[in-house]
Amino acid sequence: MTVMQTTAGTLGPNATSNATRTDICSAPPRRHPRPDGQDRYTISEVVAFTGLTAHTLRWYERIGLMSHIDRSHTGQRRYSNRDLDWLDFVGKLRLTGMPVADMVRYAELVREGEGTYPDRRELLEATRRDVLTRIAELQDTLAVLDRKISFYGDAGRTREEERNR
Repeated sequence: MTVMQTTAGTLGPNATSNATRTDICSAPPRRHPRPDGQDRYTISEVVAFTGLTAHTLRWYERIGLMSHIDRSHTGQRRYSNRDLDWLDFVGKLRLTGMPVADMVRYAELVREGEGTYPDRRELLEATRRDVLTRIAELQDTLAVLDRKISFYGDAGRTREEERNR
């Protein structure tokens, strides 16, 4: 199985069927503007697709966040669609605020195979809890901003009404 696939039967007692299913981070990945039928990309093409820098892509590989990247006969990196899907997932993890060390740990667990599903789930559940906490904090902050905006809108209308009297 690939990094982005799971088997429902291995998900535990909450799984609804034993059929194999694709788990692309619970939502279909954003489609990269990839040419049909192409599965090998240069680092500059990946930079254009992802918005990441070449330095960041090399760093991801160096720290173990990216698995082995194929090379051409001249030594140039050749990324696959699977690599692009992984980079999309890593981007989602970055948006959660997950520390890089945890992302690298997750990548290591993926490379170790299906036996690490419980550890991966635990790591993702902890990240989910952190995201929910941040969402709640942001909702509170948004409510404060809305009250301030409303206050200034009301104050502006009151001043305008006083001028028109």
